[in-house]
Amino acid sequence: MKLSVLMPVYNEIGTIARIIDAVTRAIPEVEKEIVIVDDNSSDGTGAFLDRNFGSAGTCSGLELRPDGSVELLPASDAKAGRIHFKVLHHARNRGKGGALQTAMAAATGDVMVIQDADLEYDPQDWATMYNLIAVRRVADVVYGSRFFGRPHRSLYFHHYLANRLLSLTFNILYNQLLSDIEVCYKMFTRAVMQSLDITCEDFGIEVQISAQIALARRWRIYEMSISYYGRTYAEGKKINWRDGIKALWYLLRFRF
Repeated sequence: MKLSVLMPVYNEIGTIARIIDAVTRAIPEVEKEIVIVDDNSSDGTGAFLDRNFGSAGTCSGLELRPDGSVELLPASDAKAGRIHFKVLHHARNRGKGGALQTAMAAATGDVMVIQDADLEYDPQDWATMYNLIAVRRVADVVYGSRFFGRPHRSLYFHHYLANRLLSLTFNILYNQLLSDIEVCYKMFTRAVMQSLDITCEDFGIEVQISAQIALARRWRIYEMSISYYGRTYAEGKKINWRDGIKALWYLLRFRF
C-alpha cells in the first residue's frame, strides 16, 4: 500500500532538507509519495524545493551534501521502497489548512500521513501507525500523542495546559478518548480522507479533521505515543495563543 506524505511548508529553509531526508528513510520497505505544498514562502524555501525536487520524479532515497544541496539516489526496480515527489506552490499564503487541502487533492496513496516541515516530529514513529492500518488492518485512523512521548522536550506549560483543555473539551463534545487532538501526526486511510470536507485554511484544520472523523461514528480510531522534539518561538514555532482561542470556537462550531 502506498503512503502519501502530506507536507505543508512555510518558511522552513533551515529544516526542509533534513525533514525530507528523514521522511525518505522512514519505513523504507513502503512505497511513498511525498506531496510538498509551499505556502508562498519568502525565505527561499520554494526555490530550494524546485531546484532539488521539482522534477525529481521517482528515486530510492537521497543524500544531503555538505553544501546543503540534495543528491537523489536512483530508483530501484522493486516497486516497494520507491519514493515519488510532488512539489506544489501557492501564489499567496493560505495557512496550514489551505496547504493541506492542496496536498490532499494531489495525493494518490492508499494511506495518508500529515508531516510538518520542521523537526519537531520523527517519521520513524510511522512504523507502528502504518502497521495498525495497512498490515494488521485494525485501524482506519491513528493519532500520535506527544504527552506520552519518548522522548518529549519540556517547553511551555501554557501550551501543555491549552492542549489538555482542547483535548478534554473535544472528548466531552465528541465522545472520544484522545489525549492530543492538536498533534500533527494523524495517519488515515484514503477512504477517511475522501470522507472529509475541509474548509479551514488556518490551524483550525486540526480540529476540523478530528471533528469530522469523530462525528462519522464509523472509523476505527487508535492512538499511540510518539516522540516530540518541540521548538521554541526563537527556533521558528508559529502557533500562538490566538490559535488556541480559535480552536475552542471551532470545537463548538463543528459540533453544533
